[in-house]
Amino acid sequence: MSTILIVDDALADRTLVSGIASKWHDSEIRQAEDGRSALAMIDQDPPDLILTDMHMPEMDGLELVTAVRESNPSIPVILMTAKGSEDIAARALKAGAASYVPKRRIADDLLDTLQQVSSTSRGERTHGRLMHHVSSTDTHFSLFNDRGLIRVTVDQVLNMLCCLPLRDQTERLRVGIALEEALNNAFYHGNMQVQDIAGDDKSQYASSAAQRRLEAPYSDRRIHLQIMINRDQAQFVVEDDGNGFDWKHWMSLHDADQPGARGIALMRSIMDEVAFNDAGNKVTLRKSRFVADDE
Repeated sequence: MSTILIVDDALADRTLVSGIASKWHDSEIRQAEDGRSALAMIDQDPPDLILTDMHMPEMDGLELVTAVRESNPSIPVILMTAKGSEDIAARALKAGAASYVPKRRIADDLLDTLQQVSSTSRGERTHGRLMHHVSSTDTHFSLFNDRGLIRVTVDQVLNMLCCLPLRDQTERLRVGIALEEALNNAFYHGNMQVQDIAGDDKSQYASSAAQRRLEAPYSDRRIHLQIMINRDQAQFVVEDDGNGFDWKHWMSLHDADQPGARGIALMRSIMDEVAFNDAGNKVTLRKSRFVADDE
């Protein structure tokens, strides 16, 4: 059983979110009405995950993310964003939040987001000591269109990332989340082209993909992943066999709460560089080593 701390000054919102989050593996739910109260609860008994609103008195979500990053860097923080708060959400992601979920899509997206962050966090904690001693690696995968296989691949990458000096465990977790978003994009929007069937209805993506995995040409397509990691930088190149998509459109959107824009927003906020090819079926993600101010 996981423990989730929900931080929101609005009682109605806390109650709504608590009801949804409690369905995730029968989680134990705790509540705080602002960031300062949340920090006191964290010091007394740290939760497994934190889910926080952005706008609160005393201490807002951005300040809470920063404080948790400094005092409890192993606890992932997920933001709940309101429409029009994209710039603040981006700053919080830069400050170290693991992910975010739009408040207007809480009912549809919260459980999936909790699962993604929790799974990535567990994978990060299973690494072996040997990976810390790798000086460089160059690995290529050609993946079948299988979401479970994507999850296993991300876990393996988290192991490999142990040789790259990053700020803390949370930063390694965030890199895994950004990579998973890129792989999911290659799966759903690249190879399976689910939007042809489901449009922007994310709840239909899984069933649409399951249907197309059995049909040609979709069943013959693969996700190609190249991983290059050394002591200075990690580079991930994700390419699918689909027709590509209009990445410039999604990159230009200011409303990062839209389903198609969320993955790109996460990638751009976590990685140091995100570059698509012209066709939109290949993306390169780069993350550099952490350099302390006194180095």
